[in-house]
Amino acid sequence: MKKERSFAQIFSKYGVLMVFIVMFIMFSIFAPNFLRVKNLLNVSRQICTLGICAVGTTIVLISGGIDLSLGYQLSVTNVLCAYLMVKMGMHPVLAILVCLVFGVTVGAINGIIIVKSGVHSMIVTLAISQVLNGVSYLFSRGIPIYGFPAGFSILGQGTVFGIIPVSLIIMAVIFLVGHFVLTSLPFGRYLYAVGSNEEAAKLAGVNTGKVRILAHTLCGLLSAIAGVLLLSRTNSGLSSNGAGFEFNVITACVLGGVSNLGGKGTIYQALLGVLIIGFLENGMLLMNVNEYWQLVVK
Repeated sequence: MKKERSFAQIFSKYGVLMVFIVMFIMFSIFAPNFLRVKNLLNVSRQICTLGICAVGTTIVLISGGIDLSLGYQLSVTNVLCAYLMVKMGMHPVLAILVCLVFGVTVGAINGIIIVKSGVHSMIVTLAISQVLNGVSYLFSRGIPIYGFPAGFSILGQGTVFGIIPVSLIIMAVIFLVGHFVLTSLPFGRYLYAVGSNEEAAKLAGVNTGKVRILAHTLCGLLSAIAGVLLLSRTNSGLSSNGAGFEFNVITACVLGGVSNLGGKGTIYQALLGVLIIGFLENGMLLMNVNEYWQLVVK
């Protein structure tokens, strides 16, 4: 019984990591060019949007909430940034700042409605997602926007020292900041307290409403950053770019070990889930697995 218990504890703690290692070894053997540096760097670029959104989603999940508007937040940021630069001639830096403010505003609105109305975050963010979907099409009219100023593509396609993707550096910094917030700041402890037992947190003097609003606001900010990076990488502002993306993000977080019930999870677990999703997609693509079977596997 002790051996069984100890094995269960080990698997519970390191099981997802074991899955990732086994998957990585299998693709290294069966997927052509999987271990090439060029391919690994390409994967790192592709997972940056997912990874940055996963940090924001992890924060919201730990607080006991969920954000189903994230995908269309990406869509609006994607189209809005493109519209400001191409249609209005705005400088890229100013356009990015406007998009970040927009992301913060949407996140704050999500949090305020959830806290003030008492309606579950799933319902509120699902409703907001439909509003954002409409807004994105009002900007784009369903037509891709392209023709950005020179230099904008550096964020999503540029490299440092000719090797390290700029987007990978941005994602790494955000993961480190997220880890610091959850492990070293009082706000991180409040998030876990609210997600574990909101009533107990209230009795302990925690402003639970403020914590929830801030969690959604941070998620909105990070989704805006991810949307800008996605636009820079694809060089095309399109309303459908973020459609359904929230489910990929939530899958990555929960797969890594972040609890969808609140109160449990780490940035490390979110990163692990992101790596599994990213390398799973890449490995199946290199093995020429039918796209419909890829959906089944995911």
